[in-house]
Amino acid sequence: MKSVVIEPGSVLGVLGGGQLGAMFAMAASRLGYRVAVWDPDPEAPAHRVATHSFPASFTDQRTFTQFADLVSAVTYEWENIPAELCRALEAQKPVRPSSAVLSVIQDRLEQKGFLVSNGFPVPSFAGLTAPDQLATVIRQVGYPALCKTATAGYDGKGQWRIPRESDVLEVERALSDSARPGMRWIVESLVPFERELSILVVRGTEGQTCAYPLAENEHDEGILRTTKVPAPGASAVAERAAALACQVLDRLEGVGVFCLELFQLPGGELLINEIAPRPHNSGHYTLDACSVSQFEQQVRAVSGLPLGEVRLLSPAVMVNLIGDDAAMMMKGTGCRALLDIPGAALHLYGKRTIRPRRKMGHITFLGESFDQALDRAEQFRRTMRDQLRRS
Repeated sequence: MKSVVIEPGSVLGVLGGGQLGAMFAMAASRLGYRVAVWDPDPEAPAHRVATHSFPASFTDQRTFTQFADLVSAVTYEWENIPAELCRALEAQKPVRPSSAVLSVIQDRLEQKGFLVSNGFPVPSFAGLTAPDQLATVIRQVGYPALCKTATAGYDGKGQWRIPRESDVLEVERALSDSARPGMRWIVESLVPFERELSILVVRGTEGQTCAYPLAENEHDEGILRTTKVPAPGASAVAERAAALACQVLDRLEGVGVFCLELFQLPGGELLINEIAPRPHNSGHYTLDACSVSQFEQQVRAVSGLPLGEVRLLSPAVMVNLIGDDAAMMMKGTGCRALLDIPGAALHLYGKRTIRPRRKMGHITFLGESFDQALDRAEQFRRTMRDQLRRS
């Protein structure tokens, strides 16, 4: 049965107004849609590019009514959007991905349980409900381990590494200090991965799927710093990753853009770290290097349109601008030095406040070959280091 297409000219609703919401709004506008952004933060970047802006609490009933009456379909730019809000909206308008998918993914224990119950490979894990049980729970997964909040937490926030037994007491104290009633954590084995990978996969309203090229990622203190596309290495790994991602989405029955974060073990085995039910930081390269970006795909999937092709037009290396990196880019010398590099595409997110560890923008370096794109990214890093030394 053919799904109903939400035609251009309609209003698409997005919950969350960060840079992902802003990029969704810009992609929707290019396809002829209007966009309503609902985010409690009046300074959120997406408010400035939206057709309709709702800077109100997610619990505000008047805003709920106005938003639901205005939009033809809803999506979200962050998995920590309240699932109950999505369920309430779903009673009136399509929400893609669905509230059921969001409920599974936004709780790490639920997500891992879903993956294991469906036979998908993940690192060993166990649930934790009381900080003073940490030592007991870690015995189930072994050292070294990583403890994360079951909900919320991102970019390394709400995470504690536990390399050895002597570190348990310190982490127990940290958990106790931050604990709230009913709070849960997940304790995972820190697997000896060879590299961190990610893959974007899109699933339409009629169950059709397509996967973007496999990406290799480098993190610093839990924050993505660099993405390389296509991921160097054997094509067999990329084929396995794409097949795995499509199988997960089919089992979830998710509609929209998803990203699977993966660990590749030394023997080539792939383990699923986490799933994001939305466009992903590691997929920003698609804005400049692909025929159809991840944000246009999100618009297409939410609207019931045919999915676009996922062709990589150019090898790419994406570098995130974190905290004061952006301040350097906004100075004349920094911006000139960057834009003097061939193939450099700068994206600043328009966040008014610069904070440490905050994602402020990104740069995609394109090249005729992967090595050329990588060389251009390295040239930028050297320029940044030189400017830091002079400042």
